[in-house]
Amino acid sequence: MSNTRTRFCPSPTGTPHVGLVRTCLFSWGYARAKGGSFVFRIEDTDAARDTEESYEQLLEALSWLGMTWDEGPDIGGPYAPYRQSQRLDIYADVLKRLLDGGYAYEAFSTNEEVEARHKAAGRDPKLGYDNFDRDLTEEQKAAFRAEGRKPVLRMRMPDEDIVFQDAVRGEVRTPAGAVPDYVVARADGSPLYTLTNPVDDALMKVDMVTRGEDLMPSTPRQIVMWRALIELGLADAEPEYAHLPLIVDERGKKMSKRDPRSNLLQYKEAGYLPEGVLNYVATLGWSISGDRDTFTVAEFLSAFDLHDVKSNPARFDEKKFDAICAEHFRMTDPAELTRLLLPRLRDAGLIGDAPTAAEAHVLDVAVPLVQERCSTLAQAVEMLRFLFCGTEVAIDEDSAKKTFKDDAAQVLDASIAALDGIEWTTAGIEEALRAALVDGMGLKPRKAFGPVRVAISGKTVSPPLYESMELLGKDVSMARLRAARATL
Repeated sequence: MSNTRTRFCPSPTGTPHVGLVRTCLFSWGYARAKGGSFVFRIEDTDAARDTEESYEQLLEALSWLGMTWDEGPDIGGPYAPYRQSQRLDIYADVLKRLLDGGYAYEAFSTNEEVEARHKAAGRDPKLGYDNFDRDLTEEQKAAFRAEGRKPVLRMRMPDEDIVFQDAVRGEVRTPAGAVPDYVVARADGSPLYTLTNPVDDALMKVDMVTRGEDLMPSTPRQIVMWRALIELGLADAEPEYAHLPLIVDERGKKMSKRDPRSNLLQYKEAGYLPEGVLNYVATLGWSISGDRDTFTVAEFLSAFDLHDVKSNPARFDEKKFDAICAEHFRMTDPAELTRLLLPRLRDAGLIGDAPTAAEAHVLDVAVPLVQERCSTLAQAVEMLRFLFCGTEVAIDEDSAKKTFKDDAAQVLDASIAALDGIEWTTAGIEEALRAALVDGMGLKPRKAFGPVRVAISGKTVSPPLYESMELLGKDVSMARLRAARATL
């Protein structure tokens, strides 16, 4: 096992989204590929926004996707606790050390005062903090306190460029003076993300920090904090960073967390297989090879390296997503797919608590047929529905409009007559229908069999027609054909 340590540290706000899962997947994948450790940590110090419901949704999403961690709030570990709300004493101690060591200082300036100073100097008043409080004397601090002011704590930024090597982007340089001294604790003493995040990474010995590209502006601040912690003996060495590319929509705009397609749990509810979802998310910035997009989780874990992630924006492609998920649907063992379908079939009222022998037989035959035509469990349930509803099937209105016209009545009459006396097998059904409709009526197959398919399944798209009719049996199939004919 290697010493590689990565982490995933979400805030429990809102619903898990695709960008969040991609960050987790790449961090988890890198740790697993390197034989290292993966840490799950919760950043829950924002009491106004953090919710237990969101935390539970995170656990649900990650559990569904099969991502596991070696340390975390639910299982503990050598650097517990793993929830920031339970680490406030640790942050208070670090803040004191930073202040005592001169790395941080008390700042009393108000935003209005900072803007006024910029304006007086002929600068843009919105430039941000001007480092005015760096060298306040004790007398000046006492005077501010006498006015009732309480200081925030700010970190001193260095007077030289900050340079680091990014696993995705190579060398990244921030010029001296580009980032002002930044706040690490509010006036009430409560710590900010700018302190808690790098402190936790340092104390938990994380050596690869995986973050979104949008967080790059804050990275120089993290580096300055890490260097202070190293000098204070609280950290061993600076980590490597991997800033992942933005996920964008079809217009090239950053994909919003509120975009419905970004909501991870909707894919679970729709019955997408987690292996397909993980596969697609992995392609958002990385590829296993130049000539294929579909791969298993095991293949991903053996091949993934953060250093191979591309820096270009990754476009969320719905068609590609569905194609990859459909491929995983087809790759799944039919028996496993049946196991996954059973609860949904029960919830739909199509089978009882346990399938009967007849129902089990239908599933054995039909599941391999429908999995070639579906991307999700929900789609498969809908495609199987007509096999479990007796002699009466609900015919989709749009399907009827498209199909039950012109000579549909004659097609159904000819089908009923041709099927009435045959041996009820897939081959026998196909032979009889082709002879009556294609040869006898001179129809093209699509036009010939459309009315039959809709009469049998209720829709224009179904599992193979002849196999379906054999499964339904002669009595049910003939009853459905006659019922459809009676409506014309």
